[in-house]
Amino acid sequence: MLTKENIEEILNNFNDPLLNLSFSELGFINSYSINGDKLKLNLSVSDVDNNILQKLSEDIGKKIISTHPEISEINIDFNSGVVEHIDKKKSSVLPNIKNTIAIASGKGGVGKSTVAVNIAVSLTKLGFKVGLIDADIYGPSIPTMFNIKEKPKITQVSGKNKLIPVTKYGVEIMSIGFLIEGNNAVVWRGPMASSALKQFMGEVVWGNLDFLLFDMPPGTGDIQLTLSQTIPLTGAVIVTTPQEISLIDAKKGYSMFEKVNVPTLGIVENMSYYSLPDGTQDFIFGKDGGLEMCKELGLNLLGQIPINKTIREGGDSGMPVAEFIPDSIESKSYLNIAKTIVKEVNFRNIKSNKKPELEINI
Repeated sequence: MLTKENIEEILNNFNDPLLNLSFSELGFINSYSINGDKLKLNLSVSDVDNNILQKLSEDIGKKIISTHPEISEINIDFNSGVVEHIDKKKSSVLPNIKNTIAIASGKGGVGKSTVAVNIAVSLTKLGFKVGLIDADIYGPSIPTMFNIKEKPKITQVSGKNKLIPVTKYGVEIMSIGFLIEGNNAVVWRGPMASSALKQFMGEVVWGNLDFLLFDMPPGTGDIQLTLSQTIPLTGAVIVTTPQEISLIDAKKGYSMFEKVNVPTLGIVENMSYYSLPDGTQDFIFGKDGGLEMCKELGLNLLGQIPINKTIREGGDSGMPVAEFIPDSIESKSYLNIAKTIVKEVNFRNIKSNKKPELEINI
């Protein structure tokens, strides 16, 4: 009879194509079910688009049938998987969250929040459980970009009041914008803003998340330092536009994260070009500035997002393009960025893998 132990032993001989570690080592065996002589197996991989997956599925199936002839039919589903960033400090503050990522920029006006929203939605499209904290305390825009009008509910946990994040488009969301009225300004000194960020981490009932993203305020101030000192971030994604004046500040952001030991997962070059009616591209803010920055600093260029009114309209209306226009060039760009982030996170976390429990349904 085929058992959980048999499956783990067999899959210990088959590797994730990118990470070159076995499914058993990575904890990428999600579940299996047996119905008579039929086996259904669900596995995670770093890259669901890898062209080797079909052959890998066939090879795994042949191996199982050769050692357990009572199984005659095998169906293997692959889905995107992520390795957890293991750290005791993170686990004490955010016990149910695998990875924490800051979406940052050196300066304002580069579309950082728009990028954060669409990356969050794109990660949910890949099957991940995602949360988003609007850490831009002084200029919270996430409620508008998700078209959220309601306030978070309050629940009791161990005798303490805690906030329940608002969920929209599959993303769990918390923002200071939920807690202030209308157009009122947040006029706080740095310690008050930092305290609010800590509350969003420790006093919110987050679900079991694969990723918790932080939409950071521009610059390199108190909020950035508070976040990096409160929890060990898995990494940072830096958003820039191609022109030199933006790149100068983006490099400062990269330098700040380096100083607090937060790895930069890569650069998103936003507003890279404008597509003209004849199909040519107008590089309004210069060409390939983000790419050149990556070459200079040895970083990954996660993607280049065009400038157009579709993205802007999606942000203003609370209907992000990644959710509502999935077949557009812009949505596909965000999805590819999300996939690359997953791969980069997996490579960095590979030494701190943790096995989840295998669900069994026989």
